[in-house]
Amino acid sequence: MAQQVVMPKQGNSVESCIIVEWNVKVGDKVAIGDVLCSAETDKSTIDVESTAEGSVLALLYKEGDEVPVMVPIAVVGEPGEKVEVASAAPAEQEKEVGNLEEMVVAPLSVTPSQESTGSSPRARALASSLGIPLSSLYATGPKGRVIERDVLNAASQPLTPAAREAALKQGLAAPVAGSGIGGRVLASDLVSPVVAPAAPSLPSSPTAEGPVTEIPVKGVRKVTARRMMASIHGTCQLTLHAFADARALKSLRAGFKASKSELGLTDVTLNDLVLFAVSRTLVDFPAFNAHFLGDKMLRFSSVHLGMATDTERGLLVPVIRNSQNMSLKAISLEVKRLVAKCKEGSATPEELSGSTFTVSNVGSFGIEAFTPVLNVPEVAILGVGTIVLKPNEAKDGTVSFIPHIGLSLTMDHQAVDGADAARFLKALMDNIASIDLLLAL
Repeated sequence: MAQQVVMPKQGNSVESCIIVEWNVKVGDKVAIGDVLCSAETDKSTIDVESTAEGSVLALLYKEGDEVPVMVPIAVVGEPGEKVEVASAAPAEQEKEVGNLEEMVVAPLSVTPSQESTGSSPRARALASSLGIPLSSLYATGPKGRVIERDVLNAASQPLTPAAREAALKQGLAAPVAGSGIGGRVLASDLVSPVVAPAAPSLPSSPTAEGPVTEIPVKGVRKVTARRMMASIHGTCQLTLHAFADARALKSLRAGFKASKSELGLTDVTLNDLVLFAVSRTLVDFPAFNAHFLGDKMLRFSSVHLGMATDTERGLLVPVIRNSQNMSLKAISLEVKRLVAKCKEGSATPEELSGSTFTVSNVGSFGIEAFTPVLNVPEVAILGVGTIVLKPNEAKDGTVSFIPHIGLSLTMDHQAVDGADAARFLKALMDNIASIDLLLAL
């Protein structure tokens, strides 16, 4: 009997995977455990193994397709066995292996109901708990699917309890801002959901001399693009820029580099020192070690630091868990382990999810300051720039130039105020300036 092979679930945060390459074709014989295809999430690359033995009767998606987890991607059964597939032409709904040669077909007709395919289970559960009708959401998931991120974006709208109940029962949508105090959406502000118009067609590119390369947007780049857009549109982002005295940082780094190799400190970097300072500063500012979920915030007692990491596959964010309890040496070793796994493509979903605050360091490129984009639903993200000389005036009026490191803090103004962000950034500047003392605590 034919059996479906589904896209396996990859941790709690991954809702879809992109098929990178099929390792089999229709008609091939496979055993349980054989790799059918490679797939990637926004976090890592995985091998999808067959859960059935027999001949490949159908491949339900083609390379480059984004597939929700736990959805069938292939059918395995006995050679010659008939397989019913959903197709535009009724005459093609029943085929044998001989007629399926290297053909990619639509998912089987036994797919779930429209309600379950139109939204992910996590999205439905969250929408139900928040009182947000799925019909009022703008879907950004694969194949027009509503996913958890869409619910979180909608949850940022301040609805009154009465408005939330009316929206849920009547399937009404809420405007960006209502007529209530502070822009709260009242029941009278609700409107019938409007179907999003099709995106306007872009003007054709001007004729260019020479060859032009067309590069499809897929894989990690496609997921990153979607998440960045959702972050900008679903949050109220404000960035503060500052420079911290980096003399202690440079002095410690030089001392570690010259230390005995058996101490294991020669490879400690400036970035490791900054991460250590961030982990300790966040303990005193729990409002920034948090997630913003619209009608509630989650403050975490443990600091799980995300590190924006540049790889050949795109941007990945591995997580240093419980960094507030780790020594500088332990943080340095964990950074190197995670970065190596990211570059190899072997980082697991668990190693790439669950961050409570993110640090993005572009100092090696000579960038002094920039505007990092929030890693939603986190409340803030720190951008780290290069070290530059800044003038410093002494009490006697003399001016000297001392090294400073650039810091750029982006925060969600829905969750925290600018003054609080300034206090956090000032505390971080002080901790970096006296990092040698911070290490002694």
